[in-house]
Amino acid sequence: MGECNFSDHGANRLGASALMQGLADGYFVLPYTIGDYLAPKLGSAPVPTDDPAFAAAVAEVDDRTRGWLAKRGTKSVDFYHRELGKIVWEYCGMARNRTGLEKALTEIPALREEFRANVKVLGSADTTNQSLEQVNRVDDFMEMAELKVRDALHREESCGGHFREEHQTPEGEALRDDENFAFVAAWDWQGPDRPQELVKEPLEFENVKLTQRSYK
Repeated sequence: MGECNFSDHGANRLGASALMQGLADGYFVLPYTIGDYLAPKLGSAPVPTDDPAFAAAVAEVDDRTRGWLAKRGTKSVDFYHRELGKIVWEYCGMARNRTGLEKALTEIPALREEFRANVKVLGSADTTNQSLEQVNRVDDFMEMAELKVRDALHREESCGGHFREEHQTPEGEALRDDENFAFVAAWDWQGPDRPQELVKEPLEFENVKLTQRSYK
């Protein structure tokens, strides 16, 4: 949202400009955009606590919370957070290749399975519990990381700073494939532990000609 808010980018947005727009602009933009967008859809009255949808949401959260706290694992949430970060950093960083991405797609599900079986969540649900908050976030990160890798594997080109080592010019620059990848990859969630489904949203350029970018 931060990057959508502003258009004056430098030649290389991998530094402060992108970070500041994502963090600062997004922080101020989101509350006044998403809320206004959702308000007509949700209506003006809050959902009553006796509504079946409310009860189902509460029950689902309660079940998940009890499940995390009932585990008697041996490793902390931080441990699995770091292990996931290592996989993504190693195989899906700024430069990635098919071999590494395919390896990540085997390591992330295995780590997620171990995480859900062997994580240790301290404290209880009776008070503010940062460990409980974190375990839910890391569980989401597992799915998000797998999707990120799957998307990177699918996109057989180098575009901007997202570099597939197999796709580069003789000078070592990013080699795009605008004929086959001029679209936004929107992935449709298919449910827990199921592969997401790719939905292509074509990009149409009327006033701007696609050109190869050089970072030299």
